[in-house]
Parts: sequence; C-alpha cells; structure tokens
Amino acid sequence: MTTPLVRIVDDDADARSSSSFFLSMMGLEIKEYESAQRFLDEDDMNRPGCIILDVRMPDMTGMELQVKLNQKNCRLPIIFLSGHGELDMAVHALKRGASDFLQKSAKPERLLAAVKKAVTASMEEFESDSEIETLRKIYDSLTPREKEVALGVSKGELNKVIGYNLGISERTVKMHRANLCTKLNVTNAVEMAAFLRKIGVLDAKLFGQFNFICNITVLSICRDR
Repeated sequence: MTTPLVRIVDDDADARSSSSFFLSMMGLEIKEYESAQRFLDEDDMNRPGCIILDVRMPDMTGMELQVKLNQKNCRLPIIFLSGHGELDMAVHALKRGASDFLQKSAKPERLLAAVKKAVTASMEEFESDSEIETLRKIYDSLTPREKEVALGVSKGELNKVIGYNLGISERTVKMHRANLCTKLNVTNAVEMAAFLRKIGVLDAKLFGQFNFICNITVLSICRDR
C-alpha cells in the first residue's frame, strides 16, 4: 500500500527541521527540500501526500513554484507557510488551488490539522485514480466488438437497435451483453453505463440522459425483457 509523503520546501534549515521533527513525531513520513528547484528535480509527485511550502525563497518563490506545479497538473495539496500576514498573497494562493495558508508562527497543532486534511484529500484522490486505472485495464481487455456493444447498451439502446447498427444479430448482441456483465462485473445496463462514465468513455451528458431514461423506463438486466 502506498503511504503518503509530506514534503517540506523551505530555504530556512531551522524552520524545515522544526516542522519535520514535529510532524514525524506525529507518525508522518517527511522529506525536506531546501529549494523549489530541488523539489522539482527530485520529487516523485505521483506519490500522494502534500507540500508544505515557504512563500519567500531565493531563486524561485513558493508562489512561482505553485504556478509551475499547476502547469504540470500536479495535484498535491499545498500548504503555504509565511513569516508575514500577507492577506493578498494568501487570497491569490488559495484561488490557485492551495489547500491552506498559515503563518509560520501558527501553533503546531494548526499545522498538523492542515496537513492531515491535505493528506486525506490526496489519498482519496490517489485511491480513486488507482481504481479508475484498474477499471481502464479491464475495459482495454475487451474486444472491439464488445466495446461497441457496451457503448450501445450504455446509451440505452435495445438489443435489436444495437444489432442493426453493428450489422449483427440480436442473439449475438445478447451474448456480448452477457459476456460484458461478467467481464465488467456489472449486473445491469445502469451499472455498465456508470462503468464507462467513470473511465471517461461515456460523457457526462449521455450518462445524464441515460439516467433520465432509467427513471421513467424499466430497463433490462443485461438482456431485453
């Protein structure tokens, strides 16, 4: 199981050491970086956790690093630490997606609470991404024909309509649907549509339309009735 990592990016060695010691005593795994550039060069940003980021650093500030991370689509939550009460800067940082903005003089318990919140959010996102990756691998194992049938089923099409569109018999469609239910571990057309929506094959608009149809029509359980 992947464990979260708390990164501390701060050019002040004493500040890094103090935060690192306190958080490690709370059972968290910590990695320190003395500069934003070193963090960019060395960190595995795919590992869940969070970043505790100093606002004012030489060469590259914390705010500049945040911009670069956004450009890289890095989703690690950022907790900014500032030695001054910079309200405008805090507002800008939060608007850019920062998890929190604290003064360095804040009580350790306040920092711990912010870190726990950020790490929890990161782990939930990581687990969701892992689930989607697993589902995507299952989908990729389907034959091209099974994918076509799955899409038709997820759009709410009847077997005979799917068969007509694909140039195959209704009986063949039923066979594919039964196989799909087993391979995708679903029991009905609604769950199949949700599966495809989750991995991005079925767009939100079509999924919403299908759910609307489901509310007014009794649909089949992996076969037409």
